[in-house]
Amino acid sequence: MLLSSNRMRQEGQAMRPISLSFGGLRVGLLVFVVLLLLYMTATVVPAGHVGVQDFFGSVSDRILPAGINVVVPGTRVVKFSVQTREIKETAAVPTSEGLIVNLDVSLLFKLRPEAAGRIYKTVGRQFEAVVIDPQLRSAIRDVTAEYEAKFLYSASREVVSQNMFKHMQGALAPRGIEAEQVLLRNVQLPPLLTTAIQEKLQAEQQAQRMRFVLDRERQEADRKRVEAQGIADFQSIVAKGISAELLKWKAIEVAHELSKSPNAKVIVLGDKSGLPIILSDK
Repeated sequence: MLLSSNRMRQEGQAMRPISLSFGGLRVGLLVFVVLLLLYMTATVVPAGHVGVQDFFGSVSDRILPAGINVVVPGTRVVKFSVQTREIKETAAVPTSEGLIVNLDVSLLFKLRPEAAGRIYKTVGRQFEAVVIDPQLRSAIRDVTAEYEAKFLYSASREVVSQNMFKHMQGALAPRGIEAEQVLLRNVQLPPLLTTAIQEKLQAEQQAQRMRFVLDRERQEADRKRVEAQGIADFQSIVAKGISAELLKWKAIEVAHELSKSPNAKVIVLGDKSGLPIILSDK
């Protein structure tokens, strides 16, 4: 009996490491399964994006916001940017006169988050090339054809860009795309028209300069006229204040002062005016 008991104790001690190793394997397997499930069900949507859930062709209406989200295993998450982006377009388009002008246009737009699922189902991920590019080219042609080339070269170009923006806003809003602004970056007119416009601007500047010169000369003439009138008024006032008696009195004062001078003088008095006449002064 003692031998049998010792043998069983030895067998139990030998089986203990095996059971411990199996226990550790089960824990490791459980951890692996948990991590695998987390990997399959958790997804990260970057900042400025939203996620559309595609479960084997079935698109969910629930849009995933930016951050960590939990989804059903096997679900593919398609990410869409909702940040403001820019599309550039260069086009050679005719004006209302039939002249061909080259325009560089930029469109600022963004996708509304709630419309991401609808865009994915109806258009796809490359909706910019499918929807926005053709609409922008069409808007550039339609709006430019309504204006003369001079409107694109002057300050009125802002009106042209605003009309393009209205066209794009009306075309993109029903699809869940928000047009923010249309910018005319560059306008290239035909060389002959550019030369004619520059010559016209130079002529207008020359005319403005001549008008400035004429205004300045006119003001100078007015100033001289006012000055002459002031002198005339002064002389008239002085003339009214001078009488024959005053002149005779001043003549007597002059003769009196001359008599005090040590120099020899010949003074003739008694002419018709009564004023002294100095004949010599030595």
